[in-house]
Amino acid sequence: MGKNLFHRLENIEDVEDFYEAIDRKHLSQSLSPERPYTYWTIELYDKSNGIRGGGGLGVLAADTRRVAERQQVPFTLITPFYPSESHQTYLNFENGAYHEQVSYAQYGFNFVDTINIKACGQICTLDVVEKILGSTRILCITEPNFGELYSGESGGDHRLYQEVSLGFGGYQALKLVGLKPAIMQLNEVATFFAALARLDELASNGMDFYEAVVYTRKHTLYTNHTLVQAAEAEFSYDQFERYVFPNLKSKAVKKWLSDKFDNGRIRLSTVTIEIAELRSGVSKLHARVANYHDLAGNKVKFKAVTNGIDIPTWTLPEIVNYLKKKNILDKFDLPGEKYLENVDKIEASEIKALKEAGRAELNRVLSHRLDQYGNHPVIEGDALIFDFKRRFVDYKRPWLPLTNPERLAEILEKYNIHYFLAGRVHEGDWTMAEKLRNLLETVDKNPILKKRVHYLPDYDEELGRALSVGANVSINTPIVGLEACGTSWMKDIINLGILVSTHDGGVADCPSDSYLCVSGKTEEEEVESLYQRMEEAAKAWRSDFDLEILIKTELKNFVPVISGSRMLRDYLNYLF
Repeated sequence: MGKNLFHRLENIEDVEDFYEAIDRKHLSQSLSPERPYTYWTIELYDKSNGIRGGGGLGVLAADTRRVAERQQVPFTLITPFYPSESHQTYLNFENGAYHEQVSYAQYGFNFVDTINIKACGQICTLDVVEKILGSTRILCITEPNFGELYSGESGGDHRLYQEVSLGFGGYQALKLVGLKPAIMQLNEVATFFAALARLDELASNGMDFYEAVVYTRKHTLYTNHTLVQAAEAEFSYDQFERYVFPNLKSKAVKKWLSDKFDNGRIRLSTVTIEIAELRSGVSKLHARVANYHDLAGNKVKFKAVTNGIDIPTWTLPEIVNYLKKKNILDKFDLPGEKYLENVDKIEASEIKALKEAGRAELNRVLSHRLDQYGNHPVIEGDALIFDFKRRFVDYKRPWLPLTNPERLAEILEKYNIHYFLAGRVHEGDWTMAEKLRNLLETVDKNPILKKRVHYLPDYDEELGRALSVGANVSINTPIVGLEACGTSWMKDIINLGILVSTHDGGVADCPSDSYLCVSGKTEEEEVESLYQRMEEAAKAWRSDFDLEILIKTELKNFVPVISGSRMLRDYLNYLF
């Protein structure tokens, strides 16, 4: 194994095992602490390290870094540090928010130095701060007026300022700490300006422009997390004249970029596709159906690298230990050598005992959380817990189980179920806020639902994990074809819960009989299928035989899919 990759590492045997499937000689020549894998993201959801994101993109970024640290990969994550955090409140059927000021110093980030970018004829000074965690580093740019994550309109000036700061400022920050990127992974188009900064540096330092383009393209991966290019915000040429062009030194790069505008407007995906030769989607289905086109009108092909989770972060420790003792998971959180045979040895009594431990953890978290009535919901006895926990947007359909309130109430009462809803409505999404209010008013009018349906505002990592370890059944009902991957359902499966889902996103990596699949040609048929599946799941928790079949089927199919170590290894194989 190359010394420049692993000279800091202690357990060389383990590392060599992990990289066995990779061209190790090539990899060790490509990656080193000074030439790390660089991962660019507009959001990071890692509250333990002081950064609160907005949803799945930030959670995925945190998991990817954790896996890289665990597997001792030289890895640098570059992201903004937002000095203001948004929190959700819910009172009297109204969605609200409050804002909390945070400081990087309070979370152990070290100040490195300042760098400058240009915007609107002014010099903007940004702080560079960092935290080193094993073989990985979180490198942030920030300033007091940087604002919140996703503040303002998606095509507005402030959003463009934040994205330019991350790209041009983050690239300067890398140089400031003595790093040169071996690869640049751009997560979503908001990070495009990092690759543009690299192209500009190469071209302005004497490299032939076309050679600079080729070099940048070959060392840049664009990872797309959405499905439809047309839904993306646009920027104007005037905005680029004020925020982007002043940061470019190369006239050739400026002309190249100017030529990408169409009628004075530009979508960042069009130029991100042009600047990145490597392109990936985040599930098999997503890579196949994502509707993106290059400037010539050709449909863009994406390599499928399905998202994964850092299993120890999201799983009850007792469950992790159990799965490893059974050799279902190996030391890298990958499937054990004979994991299919070992899954068959799982017993219902073991599943139930582990979920009881998870229920205790959930109740601990619920003891300092309030529902829509200002109460601390604590579920005791043999009641079952179903949940819907994910960002509240229309295509995820959080309202679907409440389509027929009387039918839902009948199911909840018959099987002694408590149903938890947890998810944030983005500020400014008035349509979804109104749908949430209507949904909870429906709950309030039905005495059974009022007792058994609990809405938990200010959804975050702590609550998401607690529901995964404590709930018996997870509901996932996106409109088929609109979910890129999703990872909440992965956390439910690894915590020995039953998944009730439509066949979409990463769930569709495996056959539809791998879980309790919700299907139908019309929404009416889907709703009926959902209620049937909910009853099947409830009955399974009362039948050892049925419970074992469902949990074993899920684990056999999805353990290889959900592993964050598998995801990182797939990326390394693709990139190097």
